[in-house]
Amino acid sequence: MELIAHYRAMARNNAWSNERLLRACLALSDADFTAPRVGFFPSLAATLNHVLIVDLYYVEGLETGLASRRHFESEVPHPRAADLIEGQRAVDRRLIALCDRLSGDDLAKPVLLDRGARGQKPETRATVLPHLFVHQIHHRGQAHAMLSSTPVAPPQLDEFFLDEDGPALRRDLADFGL
Repeated sequence: MELIAHYRAMARNNAWSNERLLRACLALSDADFTAPRVGFFPSLAATLNHVLIVDLYYVEGLETGLASRRHFESEVPHPRAADLIEGQRAVDRRLIALCDRLSGDDLAKPVLLDRGARGQKPETRATVLPHLFVHQIHHRGQAHAMLSSTPVAPPQLDEFFLDEDGPALRRDLADFGL
């Protein structure tokens, strides 16, 4: 059960970090949000939409047992931060709910990942969940660096797990409805 408690905490950390980063992006103009920047993806909009798309893909797989490639039909379904934040909030809440329902037996349940031309690849919830969290952290770090080249200061994203950070974290979670 300790691992499940960790997944529950990571789902909340994930939502908290996404919310803090996207709220900072709301202060940008649409032009700054979509402007070319150095990174794996060419803009904040492209990077953060990729985070959302991949979240939708994996959360669908975790919920249904099959992750569909339909989520990849548009690379930037939300070119404005104001639209993107709503979609990200919704999938973050789904992930929290899924982790809150987990039991020990659930971690071994299969998840088929549609990998396009490579076919469907079997995984388990126990492997998909940490992959999803690492993917999020990886691309949020890139977006965080991109944000530093804008007029908006990047928010702190590493104040979640330490007891010292608890009071501020609890305020944020309540403010974010988490």
